[in-house]
Formats: sequence, C-alpha cells, structure tokens
Amino acid sequence: MPRSTYYHRPQPESAENLRLLRRLDELYLDRPFFGRRRMAVTLKVNRKRIQRLMRILGIEALYPKPNLSRPAPSHEIYPYLLRNVSIERPNQVWSTDITYVPMHGGFLYLVSLMDWFSRFVLSWELSNTMETGFCLAALEAAFRFGQPEIWNSDQGSQFTSPDFLAPLKKRGIAISMDGRGRALDKAYASHCTSFAPWATTRLAETLFENLTPWAFRGGFSPGCSYRQSFLPL
Repeated sequence: MPRSTYYHRPQPESAENLRLLRRLDELYLDRPFFGRRRMAVTLKVNRKRIQRLMRILGIEALYPKPNLSRPAPSHEIYPYLLRNVSIERPNQVWSTDITYVPMHGGFLYLVSLMDWFSRFVLSWELSNTMETGFCLAALEAAFRFGQPEIWNSDQGSQFTSPDFLAPLKKRGIAISMDGRGRALDKAYASHCTSFAPWATTRLAETLFENLTPWAFRGGFSPGCSYRQSFLPL
C-alpha cells in the first residue's frame, strides 16, 4: 500500500458545499427538470462543482429517455404512402405525434391528432405513461370529425400495436408510417406538438383549444373553405 494512502485522512465537505447541497436539494424539489447546467446558472457556481454535488445527492434531471419510438418486434410496420402526394382536401390525411409537457413534479406525455390539409387539431390526450391507451382514446375522439383516407404516424410501439391499428383496419383506412430516421415525414404533426413544451405555465386544455388552423401559417391552407366542417360539435 502506498504511504500516501495509508496516511490519507478524508476531508469533510466544506460549509459552503453543505450549503450548496441543501440548496440543490430544495431547487431539485421545485425544478426536477433542471440539469447541471441550469443548476449552475441558477446557483452561480461552476458546472463541474454542481455535477459532483448532484452525484453525491444521487439526483439527475427528469427528462424523456431515448428510444421512446422504438417499435415492438412483433408489431406490424407499414410503408410510407405520402411521398409526392398532393394534399388537396380535408380528411385526406390525418397524422399524429407525441411530445412531453414539463410539469412541477415531472412531465406528462401529450399526443395530438391533426388534419394535414387544414392543420386543425382534431383531438389530444395527456398521460403519465407511454402506454397505448391514451393514443387510442385520442384516435376514438377524433373520429367524431369523420375519418381519413390515409392515416400517418411514426413507428412507435403505441402506433404499431394491434389495439391501435384495429379501429383503422375496421374502417378501411390506409395506414402509412414514417421511415426510420426520416423526421420530415411527419413534419406537420411535429410542428403542432412543438408548441407544447414552451407552454409550461399554461393549462394544456387552454393551449390546444387555441390550436385551431389560424395558429398555423396565419390561417387555413390556400383554397380551404371548410372552416365550419372542422369546428367542434
């Protein structure tokens, strides 16, 4: 054993570090989605110091983990049907996407369904898990506006599950799925859900009641005269 190891005396944390540990614990309870960088900015301390202290406390920022859109091996995958397709009428294509809304105690998952022609948000649902149920509930709610000719989604396990695909097949709707690594395939739906994360202080209901077609590109798509047919019943 080296002499330095034998005579080493561990030093306790300084009073300043103990104060920072307490402040980190309090701040994490109030802002659990803060990582080491935002903690460092808030406390005006070096980032590496905050990183070490967070490791001592055993805390890390709450955020959606990767691979949330990974399909299950046994689920059905469909080809992408919308390449070079002109969107010319309502209910021609519906699309969906999932994002998350930061909350004081973590975050909620948000799924929304929209019509590609009018950009109208047909329905939305919130959930604290990534199970299929809340996506299926949003789909059933959207059917009050009719049904699409083509349904488009990514290859996430929620949208490839038999329970979710069953009502689409029952209605004879063509199913389209984005290619792996092709984010632009669902650009409209992603544009819709990109509004949600910044609205952390607003109720999701208030946000999505206002996500009518007027919120997208200044109004309806060119030539759209179907405003009344898309208003909620």
